[in-house]
Amino acid sequence: MSAEKPLDDDEMEDAEQDEQFIAPDDVLTEVVDDGDEPMDDEEEGDELGDLEAGSSKIKTNSVQIFADHGKSVFAVAGHPTQPLAASGGEDDLGYIWDITDGEIIVKLTGHTDSVTCVAWSFDGDMISTGGMDGKVRIWRRRGTENYTTWEFLTELQGPDEVMFLRWHPKGNVLLAGSNDSTVWLWQLPSGNTMQVFAGHSGAVNCGEFTPDGKRIITACADGSLIFWDPRSPTPVFKLTGDDARFNLDGITSLKVNPASTLAVIGGAAGGVRVVNLSKGEVVGALGGHTEGESIEAVDFLDLAAVGGGAGVAATGATDGKVCIWDLSTMRLRSTLQHRDAVTKLLTPPSPNGHLVVSASADKTLRTWDARSGTLLREHTGHRAAVLDASLGLGGSVVISAGDDGLCMVFTTEATEED
Repeated sequence: MSAEKPLDDDEMEDAEQDEQFIAPDDVLTEVVDDGDEPMDDEEEGDELGDLEAGSSKIKTNSVQIFADHGKSVFAVAGHPTQPLAASGGEDDLGYIWDITDGEIIVKLTGHTDSVTCVAWSFDGDMISTGGMDGKVRIWRRRGTENYTTWEFLTELQGPDEVMFLRWHPKGNVLLAGSNDSTVWLWQLPSGNTMQVFAGHSGAVNCGEFTPDGKRIITACADGSLIFWDPRSPTPVFKLTGDDARFNLDGITSLKVNPASTLAVIGGAAGGVRVVNLSKGEVVGALGGHTEGESIEAVDFLDLAAVGGGAGVAATGATDGKVCIWDLSTMRLRSTLQHRDAVTKLLTPPSPNGHLVVSASADKTLRTWDARSGTLLREHTGHRAAVLDASLGLGGSVVISAGDDGLCMVFTTEATEED
């Protein structure tokens, strides 16, 4: 492929901030893999109240409802610092809205099919939306005084259908996985394509920057996991189902630990693998979920809050279970239960690092104490499956997205006794 237009001085400064791992003069390169490598409703402890959602009242213990999508809401993301959320749905729209009063800040238009991904940049000054139409659209905050004025920046082309969006943890670089087996990397605000990774053979369901920002990990419905150095034309390593230790019958979820040394990988058939990223080896197989039930969510807990030498991870699956794992022993610490599939797991930062928030197709979200497995709070009000969730305001609230067309804001409300 041909080289992209050189970046101007402002773009070079954006790309270099925080010692970003990708040099600003990196050009578009096609990276080709060479092949080498349960609680009853009546037991609920929280009082329900009525909140307005359009023309109707909903019995809920949420503190706010956003109902403007009107159709299924597939994605929601809380702003890194402000009382804002972004959501995307079946109505082909995204919104930025205020989580304190439910008011729309800006309507994110331009998609021609469902908006399935929304993601804030590391500093919250840009928002990205991705859809089934293959479009990735970017808006940025105008001015420096407040977060109420946004402008459309650019539309990024490349993916067939966007499967996920992830921003670099320290800079304005955006990663996207596509249904057509490719992975795309862009530099913002220029919109220049930095890399197109090729190496998977199916839909790239999930991917992440490592928390240190130096590597990228992607996983596919074909059962392959690839660890990339963005400057190299070949993967650092690739694991596939041909390795019996790794075979997961397709990969559905993954997460990298805060130290960027381990990844927990969830499979379509209920298997979970722990991979050492420095060695490219499987170091553990976790077997607490029901065979044949897909692992839909993975997250790591605050190590200082819950203990465990190599880390503590949580996995959630379509069997309704949330499993808490001690990775120093590769043993199951506790099992938490929903009445239907778990769709999302969230782990607040300290001082609430011992908490796990789970979202489920059973129409609820739940906050648990991961140290004891105790259910602390059930968040109710959705009339259909909760499809996505995100933390906001430092983890003090959880924002949900439902198949009922509603977004809700709940307080996680850890008490001093917790």
